[in-house]
Amino acid sequence: MNGKILIVDDNPAVCKFLEHFLRSQAFETVTAGDGQTALEKFLRFQPDLVLLDVVMRGLNGYEVCRRIKSNPNTRLTPVVLISALSTTYARTRSHEAGADGFLNKPFDTRELLGRLRSLLSLKAHTHELERPESVVFALARSLEGKDPYTHNHSQRLANFSVRLGQRIGLPAEQLNALRWGAMVHDIGKVAVPDSILFKPGPLTPSERATIRKHPLAGERICAPLKSFRLVSPIIRHHHEKFDGSGYPDGLRGEQIPVTARVLQLGDIYDALTSPRSYRGALSPSQALATMEAEVRKGWWDPTIFSEFRRMILGGPAS
Repeated sequence: MNGKILIVDDNPAVCKFLEHFLRSQAFETVTAGDGQTALEKFLRFQPDLVLLDVVMRGLNGYEVCRRIKSNPNTRLTPVVLISALSTTYARTRSHEAGADGFLNKPFDTRELLGRLRSLLSLKAHTHELERPESVVFALARSLEGKDPYTHNHSQRLANFSVRLGQRIGLPAEQLNALRWGAMVHDIGKVAVPDSILFKPGPLTPSERATIRKHPLAGERICAPLKSFRLVSPIIRHHHEKFDGSGYPDGLRGEQIPVTARVLQLGDIYDALTSPRSYRGALSPSQALATMEAEVRKGWWDPTIFSEFRRMILGGPAS
């Protein structure tokens, strides 16, 4: 297949024509008859390109295009607006909405095919360059790969965090932040010398102070990324404690972002149930008992921990 294309038009005959033509050119296609359905199918189908009619009932093509292009996760997907309107005004509005192209009906199939292939080729070449998030993720993976005791830690942490977030009813954007936060929460450790990061013995007070700077370093690394708006608080605050004894800001209780309170429970549990150079892995019951004792000390959110405990033991959400 040459790529996946979402065709959006409220005229079934146009959808059928485009679908037949594009499939004959080895494209995978899906169709939608209105703007809202288009946005829903966009999320499920994750197309490589969108062919989008301008005039439709409900959300028009300009608004659908604007929503796709305003989302950092989807803005690189090419959108070509199609319309029987050939006015300068229509083309100007398409540019303002962020469209990558504008084609008139009826179609010249050679022009259509050339435009699609050109945009898909451009997307393939620029995708990684225009997503600096990928560089941050690669850096985080390389950091994790240095330590044999953290192998696949971020994947396990993402699983724990998202499951717990779902159980306490966090919205989709915060669940996505948890997924990304699990991957990059310790990215600031790239600023910590390996001699400290992997020191086998106890750390000196100066070395502990250096380690404690990594949340702030991580926040600075990710600050330019607009798509990390909800991830940055996780990076900065995942070492805070519920009684205010954590770092870097000494936040207390619900001053700590809920996503950070969720992620830190999975982070601690995974550390306890994974082997270390100085001890073997604890069993789930041993790890939960250790964490319960820490809750009694005032370190972790007791309500969220109760839900975490039920999750690990296989109980229903409260």
